[in-house]
Amino acid sequence: MVVWERFAPSYAGKGAFASIMRLTGVIGITAGFLTFYSRSTFRFYGFSENQREREMDMREMVDKVKRNEPLYGTSTLSPYMQGVAARNSRYAGVFYHILPWFNFVNHEQHGVDTAKYYQQAERELEAERNRAQ
Repeated sequence: MVVWERFAPSYAGKGAFASIMRLTGVIGITAGFLTFYSRSTFRFYGFSENQREREMDMREMVDKVKRNEPLYGTSTLSPYMQGVAARNSRYAGVFYHILPWFNFVNHEQHGVDTAKYYQQAERELEAERNRAQ
């Protein structure tokens, strides 16, 4: 904006220029946040490299299984409302450029077979017992 003002002055005055610069800054920060947020959700959908994300997910969930914690947290909402939240945000990451939609609800409806976490936890606990002997 500063460079543009040099080549094509708007003659709007200093007060208008400052407010436009603030607005431009807010729009830029918001666009940057949404861009990086959508890029991170693409890993969840498998649109981009997600090996690191899968390893982190496996580690986190196996640790929760070992500590006897619920995998996806606890929720104060009814199962019906959890389902509504899950359905409303299932593919929301694909349409962030149209309507940013964030989901802050803990629910069990992730479409993931959780048996793999329990099986991995059993293998790790068995390996720890064998090392201890």
